[in-house]
Amino acid sequence: MTRHTFTAALVLGALTVHSLAAAQAPPPPAPTEAGAPAAATDATGVAVVQDAIDDAVLNPAQPDFTLVGLPTTLRLPRGAWSFRVTHRFARPLGQGTFGNLAEDLFGLDSGGLVGLELRYGVLPGLQVGIHRTSDRTIQFFTQFNAIRQREGRPFAVDAFASAEGTNNFKGSDPNTPTGEGIRSPAVGAIVSTTVGRRAAFYAMPVWVNNTNDLPEELADDNSTFALGLGTRLRVSSTLYLVAEVMPRLSGYDPGAKHASFAVEARKGGHAFQINVSNGFGTTLAQLARGGSEDDWYIGFNISRKFF
Repeated sequence: MTRHTFTAALVLGALTVHSLAAAQAPPPPAPTEAGAPAAATDATGVAVVQDAIDDAVLNPAQPDFTLVGLPTTLRLPRGAWSFRVTHRFARPLGQGTFGNLAEDLFGLDSGGLVGLELRYGVLPGLQVGIHRTSDRTIQFFTQFNAIRQREGRPFAVDAFASAEGTNNFKGSDPNTPTGEGIRSPAVGAIVSTTVGRRAAFYAMPVWVNNTNDLPEELADDNSTFALGLGTRLRVSSTLYLVAEVMPRLSGYDPGAKHASFAVEARKGGHAFQINVSNGFGTTLAQLARGGSEDDWYIGFNISRKFF
C-alpha cells in the first residue's frame, strides 16, 4: 500500500466514523432565553444571529455600533472591545472644476479631521467608550440597552449619555471666542427596529448642552434638543447603504442640520465605510452644531470588533 493510498484510507475511515456518529446523535435542543443554538454562517463565514439572544453573534441588519456618526442599539458583549477610525477630508466636493477635483483625488489629497474611538462591554447591555478627534475634542460616553428587541417586541431602546470637551477636555481653549474650553454633556435615547435581516431604522432624541461656542451675550440659547434619524439597508450579503440626518427641534440652531450618506462593506469583524457629509462632526455636540448649507465632504469610517 502506497503512502497516498494509506492516507486516503484513513480519511475515508474518519469520514465514515463521523457520519455514523452524527446519524446516532440526538437532535440539537430548541433555543431558550439562556442561549441560542449553533448559528448559521453568512458568505464571509461569520456566525449569523437567529434569535438575537447571543450578543457575540452577528445581526445582519445591525452589524455595527454606529451609522455614520450616530450610535445604534447594537449590544457589545461583556468583556469585548471595538475600535473605530473616522476621517473627514477637508476639501469640499463642489470646490473648483471637476478636473481640479479629480487632480486632488476627489478631496483625498487634502487634510481632514481624524477620530479614534474605543468602546468596551462592561456588563451585558452596558458599554462605555471614548472618542477623540484631531481637533483635540474628547468625548466620553456610556450606553445601556434598557429594552431589547425580540419576538413580540418590535423595537429596542437604549439610554445614552456623553460628556465631551475641547482642548483635550481642559478648562481653557485658545481656539474659542471666550478662551474657555467647551464642555458639552448630552443625554438621550436611541430607539431602533430591525426588519428581518435586511434593514434597521433609528430615532435618537437627544439634548446637548453648550452647543453654542459664542459668549452668552451674543446668543439666546446655549443648548440644543435634536432628533437624530437614520437607517441601514442591507443590499447584499455584506454590502449596505447608510443614511442619517439630525434636525434640531429647539434651542441653539446655527444653520444647516447634519446629514450623511454612505456605502458600507462588511468583512468578518471589520466594517469599511465611504461616506459623504455636509460637515466634519463625529461627536454628538459636533453633530448637533450642524454642517454646511452648500458644501459636502468625503470621508470614511473603519471599525473592528474584537470578539
